[in-house]
Amino acid sequence: MNRLFYQGTRQKVAFLAVLVFAITSVTTHAADIKSMIAAGEKPGLTSLSADVPVVLYSAHTRGNMQLVIGNNGTFGTEGQSEVDPFTGQLICSCVYPRNTNLVYLWVAALWVGAVVGRDTLVSVGTDDFYCTYELWPDPGEASEFTYQTIDPSSKYYSDQAHSEQDIICYYTDTVTDVNMTRTGYCEFNEETTHRPLNIKATQRSMAWSYDYADDFIMFDYRIENIGHERLENVYMGIWIDGDVWHLNNRDSDHWTDDLVGFYPTHPAREGCGYIDTVNIAYHTDNDGDPIDGAWNDESPLAAVGARVVRTPSDSLKYSYNWWIINYGNPSKDFGPRRLETPDDPWRDFGPRMGTPVGDRNRYYIMRHDEFDYDLIYTALDHTADGWLPPPEDAVNFADGFDVRNLLSFGPFDIDPGEKLPITFAWVGGDNIHVRPDDFESSWDPYNPHEFHSRLDFTSFATNARWASWIYDNPGVDSDGDGYCGKFRVCCYDTLVTDTGIVLAGCDTTWYEGDGVADLRGASPPPPPDFWITPGVGNLTIRFNGQRSETTGDRFSGLLDFEGYRVYLGHDERAISFSLVASFDRENYNKYVYDVIRQTYRLLDEPFSPEQLQELYGTAIGDDDFQPLEWTVSDPYVLPGFPDSIFYFTAQDYNQCLFGVNTPITKVYPEQPYPSDLDPLLAQPDELTEEGRLKYFEYEVVVEDLLPTIPYYVNVTAFDFGSPKVGLGALESPVAQGAQVAYPLTSVDRVEQENLQVYVYPNPYRADADYEADGLENPDGILSADRMRRIHFANLPRVCKIYIYSLDGDLVREIDHDFPDGGPEAMHDTWDLITRNTQAAVSGIYYWVVESDRGTQIGKFVIIK
Repeated sequence: MNRLFYQGTRQKVAFLAVLVFAITSVTTHAADIKSMIAAGEKPGLTSLSADVPVVLYSAHTRGNMQLVIGNNGTFGTEGQSEVDPFTGQLICSCVYPRNTNLVYLWVAALWVGAVVGRDTLVSVGTDDFYCTYELWPDPGEASEFTYQTIDPSSKYYSDQAHSEQDIICYYTDTVTDVNMTRTGYCEFNEETTHRPLNIKATQRSMAWSYDYADDFIMFDYRIENIGHERLENVYMGIWIDGDVWHLNNRDSDHWTDDLVGFYPTHPAREGCGYIDTVNIAYHTDNDGDPIDGAWNDESPLAAVGARVVRTPSDSLKYSYNWWIINYGNPSKDFGPRRLETPDDPWRDFGPRMGTPVGDRNRYYIMRHDEFDYDLIYTALDHTADGWLPPPEDAVNFADGFDVRNLLSFGPFDIDPGEKLPITFAWVGGDNIHVRPDDFESSWDPYNPHEFHSRLDFTSFATNARWASWIYDNPGVDSDGDGYCGKFRVCCYDTLVTDTGIVLAGCDTTWYEGDGVADLRGASPPPPPDFWITPGVGNLTIRFNGQRSETTGDRFSGLLDFEGYRVYLGHDERAISFSLVASFDRENYNKYVYDVIRQTYRLLDEPFSPEQLQELYGTAIGDDDFQPLEWTVSDPYVLPGFPDSIFYFTAQDYNQCLFGVNTPITKVYPEQPYPSDLDPLLAQPDELTEEGRLKYFEYEVVVEDLLPTIPYYVNVTAFDFGSPKVGLGALESPVAQGAQVAYPLTSVDRVEQENLQVYVYPNPYRADADYEADGLENPDGILSADRMRRIHFANLPRVCKIYIYSLDGDLVREIDHDFPDGGPEAMHDTWDLITRNTQAAVSGIYYWVVESDRGTQIGKFVIIK
């Protein structure tokens, strides 16, 4: 990849700078809004102009993919980070997997084109030059996002919600002010004025945290014709600039080596030669960025892309196109183009070969019914298949570049007042790259098949399949017309009968729904509410599992709660969490012998000991049936039924004896089941002082912790799965909702005993490896001058910390504000950055802590 030669991709940052400067007047209030969100406040309407649309951002953070979305037909942030309005966390475009700082998107946008009378018009969220913005929210209140969730404990709960995190916004293409629709530099033949289609989009994006559904985000649109003319031959497209990089490697070397392509099919898990239709436009890094022949935390191994799961008609045409734009030299621009034929005359894009500039060219590429070959095949000669010859830079392009791609579909018509539904999924799949040396050892631009065969799309295809199943549940008759969708039959044997040879040992698998949107799936139990009380070297974790144990699965309706798990981690990534305690109910899986397949199969939900005693113990005269005595080598045979053979295993670990085989204990072990699950209707002796039901109150104490470092704590709930549909046990997210705690003296004790504030490490030595000790930079993403931390302990809930130089100059002021207490209320940090945003120098410093409890003074030393 000769990046010095190709100057176009090196100008992306420059164009972004022009864009930010140019739209400042449009988004005057964005900085204020972000400040309010970071402070935990929702932006008020007083901060929004009454007559100017304001582009706002929100973020999906519920699942394994973190995605920033705009209220202007875009998602992704053009390489910048935006604030998640729920957590205050900065998120860059699309991070996948969650909290890894691996970014898989620059920006993506909705494109809509149609014929209106004699005009061909296209409205876009943005384009290749980041200068065209034709979709805008209405001014004022209409600019805001609205939120819904299926979580009944959330203030955003709604029976209209479809997921754990529905984010809804509205925008139109009716803004025509050139100062808003055209910003910065646009291509010379771009229309200077925007001519609207007069459409309004209602966008609902949805995210789930379930294991099978946390790798995609669903976008559901209602495209409404709010004009007076019919929109004919409408095409829609998802335009994607899908760069891949780690936040530590945010440079052109890392976003100019990406691969794009279209993955149409994948072998179905049912076997028997069945093939799943995937049809997903994807992008991925070319080699996963190995270092010294090995992966590390900065290696992007995944693929991300778009799959359409619903259109207004089953007979639409699809197109997949990609192109490489050269800003500095249009003649070096390239995208696959078909040779001219009598039925398909050549379309002149002007000086550019691949990038469609202007409404007519964009509409042409969306309607052209063309599937481009994947980028890695660029150096091969495809003229025999009707394509133009390879470009002169084909070898440079084929091994990865900075590429745009477009997945489009149509045509359909929209009459005035009519709304059409469109749904697509933004899908991720990890571990596309298998071995660190695959690219280096097998890449050949003239024989790319060898490298492509080493990519593993299994996870990607599985997640794309689940996205379509969540949208339309297979085997479910949603509208009651008797049709449940499509199924497959896979048989493993044949039998000879009087009428001939027949198939035997057959499995029937539903693989497609009835065409009616469901937008739901099986869910784990909701996690319990929990509270942390810190002590020196220990954390006491108390939780109440009423919701976890009494909420039925939204999909099956079953009360399938199985148990709890308690985790600790040193940062917020799921991979960093370790299990420290668990509890699960005593129950057992029954594996039944399949005579035809000659193997055991799990077909039923787990059985309790009482159920097994009644079903099988009595049959053999055993009053104390022990299911684990029956194993695969010594199975149970039902008396009188020699073909009924099965054995049992524990579901999970059966750690069900509180304080015996699990460190989790019941806070009120003698408390009977409540008379009513509504605390307002329960008896007074059934409630804790805080008004919670005592029966569901649990506690675990984690000992032998280092007092000076933070721990991320979480309590999850899990179920026993659904063997009938091949779904394993589901657990609430390990990282979602985690709390940070220091195993230090609790703030209650600090205030009761009026303990003295202290500072650590003191002295602070720049040459000490505090990062290795967990005192600094747990995520590993901060630079050396930004990761430094001095810790203050034994703080009151609310106070001000002042740091002074030896000469008495104020160096920094820190507001410590935890009026409600909590596991962090006694602790705070200073990042060794002064109030003038300079790094603190070596020397002696004084600190002063002022609160309504008095003033404390001390000193510390910095040695650099």
